[in-house]
Amino acid sequence: MPKRALSLLSAVLALSAPAFARAAEEREAWTTTITDLRADAAGIGMPQSVAGLSLSKSGEVSHGGKGIDNYAQYLSDDGAIQATLYVYLPSYADASLAAYMTDKAVTERFGARTRRTAYASVAVAGHADGAIRAVYDDAADGALTTAAAFLHVGRWLVKLRVTGPTERRKEVLAGLDGMLAGLRFDDSSSIHATKPARLTACPAADAGEARLTQRSAAAPVDVALPREGREALCIRGKVDTADGSLDILQQAGIAYGAIIVPVDDAGTVMAFDPAEAGRGYRLSIHSVGQTDLYGVYDKVPSARQMAQILDGKDPQTAQAGATAAYTANGQMTVRTADAKLR
Repeated sequence: MPKRALSLLSAVLALSAPAFARAAEEREAWTTTITDLRADAAGIGMPQSVAGLSLSKSGEVSHGGKGIDNYAQYLSDDGAIQATLYVYLPSYADASLAAYMTDKAVTERFGARTRRTAYASVAVAGHADGAIRAVYDDAADGALTTAAAFLHVGRWLVKLRVTGPTERRKEVLAGLDGMLAGLRFDDSSSIHATKPARLTACPAADAGEARLTQRSAAAPVDVALPREGREALCIRGKVDTADGSLDILQQAGIAYGAIIVPVDDAGTVMAFDPAEAGRGYRLSIHSVGQTDLYGVYDKVPSARQMAQILDGKDPQTAQAGATAAYTANGQMTVRTADAKLR
């Protein structure tokens, strides 16, 4: 199963690594002027200095040279406040889901004492509900305040993270709000309205082991699940993987609908979408710039099978039947398991 080497939360803590400073990647990902920084493919920019923070470095988190997984790090003058702008292209884009997964990651990373003190939609570039803004206090045993914002712009996701000492909370929040206000868009009409996910419980009985009845080499389809908090989702169970416990989500009140398992805060999602004529569920795994298509199960796999799929231990899904790769300019190429291009 394709997984990114670093989640976005982990990456913000590791940007000093030499791998992020390759000049070729920086030229591919960003264009800089005297005053501004711009991700050309996404049509999204930011001033090099904003709200007391200045650009320190920029490049690509992964997929070097493709310009689909980009970061820019900002620092205060003394380096105590760190901020990161991510502009990336997940094949399953949902800012509400990105906020939900980051919310989980922040608590796991910084401990149970961490308190979420703000979590709501805010206006961006004149668009109501253009972003989700989150603030976390008492992180790292009370030492840090961290704040984040999430936007879905066209095909791209934008994520902002600002972290600093608790005693400088005002500067952290000013940094986040300044970066939100500083974002520039070639087409602001492409900003999707988004709201925090609304989650309820919908426990579902495990129907036993599912069987992969068809290996699909077709092009990916749009997963039929409402995004951006438009409809309530519910948690129907848990998947216990080698890396931790994950939620199984579906639309509340829908018996035969799409089911997803968000894997990390960096856009990896496992999806089971109803096949045509009620003939089972299509399995796809989405990540940055890529969708892996595994075929059709006769029913929803059990939580144990889902864990095996994600851990790479399910014999039925040892290899994707086809992989759809997306480029920054919007092109898609489907490669089947026998390496034929479509």
